[in-house]
Amino acid sequence: MQNKKMILLGAACGAVIGALATLVRGQVHSVPAFFTVDKALVAHRPLLWAAVAGWVLFSIYWEVAAKGAAKAQSSESSASRAFHVFLTNAALLLEIAWIRGVGRFLPVSVLIMSAGLAVEAIGLFMAIWARRHLGRNWSGEISIKEDHQLIRSGPYKWLRHPIYTGILVMYVGTALVTGEWLAILGLAMVTFAYWRKIRLEEANLNTAFGADYDAYRRETWALVPGLF
Repeated sequence: MQNKKMILLGAACGAVIGALATLVRGQVHSVPAFFTVDKALVAHRPLLWAAVAGWVLFSIYWEVAAKGAAKAQSSESSASRAFHVFLTNAALLLEIAWIRGVGRFLPVSVLIMSAGLAVEAIGLFMAIWARRHLGRNWSGEISIKEDHQLIRSGPYKWLRHPIYTGILVMYVGTALVTGEWLAILGLAMVTFAYWRKIRLEEANLNTAFGADYDAYRRETWALVPGLF
């Protein structure tokens, strides 16, 4: 739950950064080039706000759905959890900042930005679909719940971590919307964050379910069918 609050805060902070950059765009001579507003990007504010709205919707849904989660029997340390939360939220801030940073990897294009929003929407749908199937077994931190079950329905028939797949797809979509190299840095950070979390989570689940989880791993992919 705390992670989703921070994601919502991160989205809000990113929007504030963009708004402040817009306010000073007429005084760019007094602002370091790195922090000046990307005027071409900000010219398409509705698409940028739509990208932020996707993350806000994600945060609100997660906040509501978290109330039905079962009590944890064991969970990762607070330091480990805080590290993951820091990486994911810093990555989101880098992706939605409306500043020049170190330049662009994509041209500003309504077509590309719209495609990015579509990708983000697909990721959001995927994450929510998987979250609904996980039900009371979900947790923001790596944990084992009371009466924990190994879910194999919905996207869990093919993927062991479809929520993470959906979240990462959302980050990819957001990076396409902004097109900044800072977004690529953010994408690298969040990829590392979830690579680390998957390793820890799979070790935890293997301890809890033993041979059943080994069999499940052999029958499924971690994030992307046929690839990983």
